[in-house]
Amino acid sequence: MIVKTKFFGEVELADDKVLEFPKGIIGFEDFTRYAIIFDVDDENETRINWLQSLDEPALALPVVDPLAIVKEYAPMIEDELLEPLGNPADEDLLFLLAMTVPSDMTKVTANMKAPFIINAATKRGVQLIVENEDYLVKYNVYDAVQKMKEKAGE
Repeated sequence: MIVKTKFFGEVELADDKVLEFPKGIIGFEDFTRYAIIFDVDDENETRINWLQSLDEPALALPVVDPLAIVKEYAPMIEDELLEPLGNPADEDLLFLLAMTVPSDMTKVTANMKAPFIINAATKRGVQLIVENEDYLVKYNVYDAVQKMKEKAGE
């Protein structure tokens, strides 16, 4: 299928790449169909992708794998909150964090408190507020990446 995107114009998307968020996402409950879009022309191995609404082309959120910025990301989630995903196996769960990307790259943040959780097997997703008190809504990604590079000796 051909879908309209906010940043990449019209792109071809295989039907099996469509993600369903039955209850929508926080603030956009009426939009339930999404896809994860990435820039194939980007020469860098970027870890930022886009959660693109298929219902509203103007709605695209930058997202990142939490493990790319925090190696020990392990949100506490009640099992019943995952029921809309079809009670997935742990290995089928994909977590993504919404990002805020201002012009000053040192101020890029990720929302660790409200991850998108996707069952890769069923292509169903939810966005939840996690119970971990130490997870911030505005976690500084730039600082975290710099610390990871220091630890790796880069």
